[in-house]
Formats: sequence, C-alpha cells, structure tokens
Amino acid sequence: MRRRTTALTATAVVGSLALLTGCGAADMTKQASPFANAQGAKSVTLSVQSWVGAQSNVAVAQYLLEHKLGYRVDTVQVDEVPAWDALSQGRVDAILEDWGHPDQEKRYVEDKKTIARAGDLGVTGHIGWFVPTYLAKQHPDITDWKNLNKYASLFRTAESGGKGQLMDGSPSYVTNDKALVNNLKLDYQVVFAGSEAAQITQMRQFAKEKKPFLTYWYSPQWLFKKVPMTEVKLPPYKEGCDADAAKIACAYPHTPLQKYLNADFAKSGGRAAAFLKKFTWTTEDQNEVSLMIADQKLSPEDAAKKWVDSHPGVWRKWLS
Repeated sequence: MRRRTTALTATAVVGSLALLTGCGAADMTKQASPFANAQGAKSVTLSVQSWVGAQSNVAVAQYLLEHKLGYRVDTVQVDEVPAWDALSQGRVDAILEDWGHPDQEKRYVEDKKTIARAGDLGVTGHIGWFVPTYLAKQHPDITDWKNLNKYASLFRTAESGGKGQLMDGSPSYVTNDKALVNNLKLDYQVVFAGSEAAQITQMRQFAKEKKPFLTYWYSPQWLFKKVPMTEVKLPPYKEGCDADAAKIACAYPHTPLQKYLNADFAKSGGRAAAFLKKFTWTTEDQNEVSLMIADQKLSPEDAAKKWVDSHPGVWRKWLS
C-alpha cells in the first residue's frame, strides 16, 4: 500500500479477489459481481484492501449507503493493482483509498478513460521505517539511517540470515525497502510478516517484551496509539527520486489518498456515486473506526454504526 510515484513492487496477485458480502466468498478473477454496474439495480460494489484503514472507509460508506440511501452493497477484497483492473472492467464500482499507482492512472484514467477520479479521501498517507519509541529513547541516534548498521545486530532474527531484520507486512503492498537496503548499503534483510495483521501481532509481541524491532509502517494507523513508534530518518524525499525503482535511495513521500470510480458508474451511479465523491474524512475519523475494528474487535458494521451515530455532522453533508 501507500503512495509513491513509481517503484511498484506490489505483486499483482490475480486470484486475490473475493466477494465478501451478499453472495459469500467467490472467485472474482473470472466473474463479476452480479450487482456491479447492473443497469437499474440499486446496488454498489466496493473494493476493499487488506489493511484496516481501508476497511474502515468501506465499512462507513457501506453502512450509510445501506441505511441512509437504501442501496445493496457488496464488498470485494482486491489487492492494489488488480483492483484497478477490476474497477476498469466494472467488476467493482469504487476504490476508496488509493496510495498512488501512476502507471494504472495513466492507463485507465487518462488513456482508456474507463476510470474516473473521485477526489481526495481527506487522509494523507505516509510510509516510513519505524522503531519502538522505547528503543529510540535508549539509543537516540538509531533514528538516523546512517547509524542503522551500527545497530544491525540488535535486529537479527532467525529469518534475517545473520543481518538485521527490516520487517515488512504483506508482499502485495508497494514497498521500496529492498532497493533502499541495497542502495543505502545497509546490513539488513527485508522479512515479510505476510499481512498487516501478522505484522501487528509481531510488533505487539516485541513491544510487550520491550525487544528491539525495525519495521516498515505507515500512517494513518491506529497501532501508534498502542505501540508508540519513532520514525527513522531516511534520505529526504524529492520529487522524482523514486522514478527508477532500482536506484531508489530516498524516503517515501507524504501523499493525499485518492478515490476512484468506474467511469460509467461515475456518470450513472446516481446518489451512490454522488455520495462516494463527497465522502471525505480525517485521519482521526479513520483511526477511530480502525481502532474499534482491529483492537476492540467490533465487526466493521458495528464500528461503522458507532462512528455514524456519534458524528452526524461529518457524514450528513455527504448525503446532500
């Protein structure tokens, strides 16, 4: 996940689309949701990515579409790049949180015109490398990448091959980390936890035992409230510094997250399309819902209802 202008190392895992609601789990790689883009049907199909923040967007949008606008809503779990293909083909109607895929944007928005921009989500995303704040307090200079090699031994694990471990999440997320480790000549090994959930589990266990860890992480993210972390300063980001994936040696940018709609849906999607274009909220709003889902273990629907009930001043303007 996340914004960057190039360096798309996200794995296009075709086969990762699964219809989550309405009809139960189903392979979406060869079939469309029966409700996606259907003429005259008052239904919407939303793409949902695997990280909790994206699930929070969809949960609240789904709740309001169903309970305030009377739509049937299906959600389809899709990895980042395949989601663009699904959106272009009308197998889903909307992506509510995109961290930046310039190749797909040019192909589908500018050239084919099968996808339409739907505006800012209202949340700015940022990826970086983080250490737990308790470790940063013990070793203040550890937050400068130039000093990471000095501390590599602290981060060795059984999976890191004698080097320091840089923990990443899902291999499907966009990451420059292997190139960064190589180009900054760091004595570290990128080790994938497998998913955001698995990564969080490992970080919470490390934090519980006050052990050192170095991790790829991002904001907005509810976990910062539970495990305070301090960002490691990488070489400053400058426009274009990530243009060549193999030569990247700079930090990740700060990126306003974007929404996209299927172009036909954007024109004929009625109140649902208008609502999704107006859907915008803050990092704090998203984190509030994410915390309820991931930490308090509320269902997405219950978390959305709780947020909706307590923030009418935010969402009512999306319906106007």
